[in-house]
Amino acid sequence: MRHHLRAALSTTASAALVGGLLLATGGSAVAAPSGLPGDFNGDGYRDLAIAAPLGKVDGRAGAGYVAVVYGTKNGLDKSKRAIISQATPGVPGVPEKDDHFGDRLTTGDLDGDGHTDLVVGVHRERIGNTDSFGVVTVVWGGSRGLTSGVDLSSPLPTHRNAIGWGVATGDFDGDGRVDLAALSSSSTGLNVFKGPISRSGKAAGRTGIDTSRQTGVSADKIVAGNVNGDRATDLLVMGQQQSGDQFPTRSVLYKGSTTGLTSSGKVAGGYEAVIADVNKDGYGDIVTGNFMEKAADEPHGGRGGAITVTYGSAAGLSTRTPVRITQDTAGVPGSATPGDRFGWSLSAGDTNGDGHADVAVGATGEATGSRKATGSVTVLHGSTGGLTGSGAKTFTQNTAGVPGTGESHDQFGASVKLVDSDANRRAELVVGAFAENDGAGSVWLFPAGRSSITATGSTSFGAGSVGGATGLSYFGEVLAG
Repeated sequence: MRHHLRAALSTTASAALVGGLLLATGGSAVAAPSGLPGDFNGDGYRDLAIAAPLGKVDGRAGAGYVAVVYGTKNGLDKSKRAIISQATPGVPGVPEKDDHFGDRLTTGDLDGDGHTDLVVGVHRERIGNTDSFGVVTVVWGGSRGLTSGVDLSSPLPTHRNAIGWGVATGDFDGDGRVDLAALSSSSTGLNVFKGPISRSGKAAGRTGIDTSRQTGVSADKIVAGNVNGDRATDLLVMGQQQSGDQFPTRSVLYKGSTTGLTSSGKVAGGYEAVIADVNKDGYGDIVTGNFMEKAADEPHGGRGGAITVTYGSAAGLSTRTPVRITQDTAGVPGSATPGDRFGWSLSAGDTNGDGHADVAVGATGEATGSRKATGSVTVLHGSTGGLTGSGAKTFTQNTAGVPGTGESHDQFGASVKLVDSDANRRAELVVGAFAENDGAGSVWLFPAGRSSITATGSTSFGAGSVGGATGLSYFGEVLAG
């Protein structure tokens, strides 16, 4: 699975201590919350959650934490931040070795109060003295930002081992309330908790879906978005499907409706995905990333990585032929080389204000000269004709204006996030390199210029800049907001 591959490809170092919550409000409180997605404190600016899942907390190695940086009129402001962990007052649980708090994140307004909440899937959390693992923790947004939280308590599946392996939010039944989808290794696999979710952790109901039995796809990742433009959010389920003695990647779209999620067709497989309207026709398009680049004997024969765009329509999946983009596609800088891992990470947002969603693509295995796996990020632009290589821009740590220098196995681009944190209708680019500095990790911020993302004025910071620990933490492995 992708997480295991990531761990095998990374570098590690010694760990360091991290504290609890930093008492910063994240901006001035307002009389009424903005209701803006990704706005934890309701001030009208989108915020960013940065996971450090291997961070040490209260002396427990790998307990994990999440750093929150709040948006302002000037963009993300590191002075307005908080550290959230199981040592934070009001957040359930206690820090334990290798819980990896933060390695699964999503956001959504689960209680309907107008503030975005943070959802943490703690799939390695041991349940008491049993052999069961996994909890889903909701940290509530409010005028002071993210503070207290609750573990999802009811109605939980009877067998919930590793619940929280994947998390996604959306209005899957179209009733105007945000629901929560969570993966586990139980027989149902996919669990959909009906919103609203109360401050005591109780959902209005739960539906279990056995994706393997229904479609043959054993769920490993879930991504929410609206493909057909109706009131209900759809859900892409990604995983593997056995074919002889091989287990190639497969994805299936579950369409949202008043009766819930139902499978509606297979799409290109991969390990990462995002759903966004790249051609501005009102329908969400599915962009899947396969960093192994599917070959006949995948995963043994990857040639550098690829992404595939499957277009949406009023009927759901469009009859238009899916479009495949690699580093050999016209307009895309560089060339496809075995081991580049193009498509490792994906994010969508409008970087130039033209109304088309653009897509950032991480390639963690990209080399710089003789230095292996320094990593790169390419920004592809949406257009009326769809996602294209025309005008694409690629950034590395060696790009002029970018802080730092690419070193072997930094894996720059392991995570990417396009987010409009200053409310100017142009998304900035956030890039994570969890393996930077022997696994301490770092994050880079790239401004949105007049026409696209620019390296001019880009900055970088590590965990210590936002009150987190130095040393091994994988700071920046996961980004959400």
